[in-house]
Amino acid sequence: MNDPLAEVVTLLQPQAPFSKLVHGAGIWRVHRTQSEKPFYGVILEGCCCLEINGQPPLTLQKGDFVLIPAASDFSTSSYPPELSKEVSSFPTLHPEGVYRIGSPEGEPEVQLLIGYCQFGSPDAALLVSLLPQLVLVRGEKRLSTLVQLVADETRERRPARDVVLLRLLEVLLIEALRSMTATAGSTGLLRGLADERLAAAIRQMHKTPGRRWTVVELAKEAALSRSSFFERFREAVGVAPMEYLLAWRMALARKMLQNKEGSMGDIAECVGYGSASAFSVAFTRYVGMAPAHYAQQLRQ
Repeated sequence: MNDPLAEVVTLLQPQAPFSKLVHGAGIWRVHRTQSEKPFYGVILEGCCCLEINGQPPLTLQKGDFVLIPAASDFSTSSYPPELSKEVSSFPTLHPEGVYRIGSPEGEPEVQLLIGYCQFGSPDAALLVSLLPQLVLVRGEKRLSTLVQLVADETRERRPARDVVLLRLLEVLLIEALRSMTATAGSTGLLRGLADERLAAAIRQMHKTPGRRWTVVELAKEAALSRSSFFERFREAVGVAPMEYLLAWRMALARKMLQNKEGSMGDIAECVGYGSASAFSVAFTRYVGMAPAHYAQQLRQ
């Protein structure tokens, strides 16, 4: 059976990770605003706090794994967070390769393994928007192990390092997302797949993107009326069904153009257009340039 979540993560093309071991002691706060790279971390010992976009502080404890697919404005701090509100800390690298925050002396009160990666897909912003703003998983040793493997592979220069990292990051993201319980407040693909009826329609869109789908046909796959399906899908996923389908088709088209998979007519048929010209019009409207021009830019 096709797996929409795995397909989205694979299409994101996670790559080039950076990870580091951080020890914290005393009162500290690190605020990050400049990066929109995906951030991930695991609490190895102790506890700390996480604040995202002004939301109430979230306490992270030993064994917790956190993933922020688009990290643009968040802070990590010592516990309790009230003591560090006016503090601005900068990690310093110690000779043993560990970064230190807060007090430079004494035993660490918290140990974290954190990292960034980046997505190579030209549709990264679109695909990330289908994921939750925050993924928090508690008590999953598999995730801690995967993060450690990513960190080890990052530091070493073994043969086939890039291929191994790509696969490890794909597994890490999929494992994190499927380990998370979709909540009522987190719209996106994860919540859509948690709804058995919507999941049936989403899987069909991914299985046969070239089919001439209508909302009525998708509603039948979900065993819902047209109006119920439309509202339920939009509320759960965050976009209308045909908007999601168009986005998925264009993401596939970009991948095929990037990998030179077939002629323009082949690509058009694969993503649901009756002719190369119809596909070209839709692609240009969506991407902002003709597919031939887009393919040419990729070769430069």
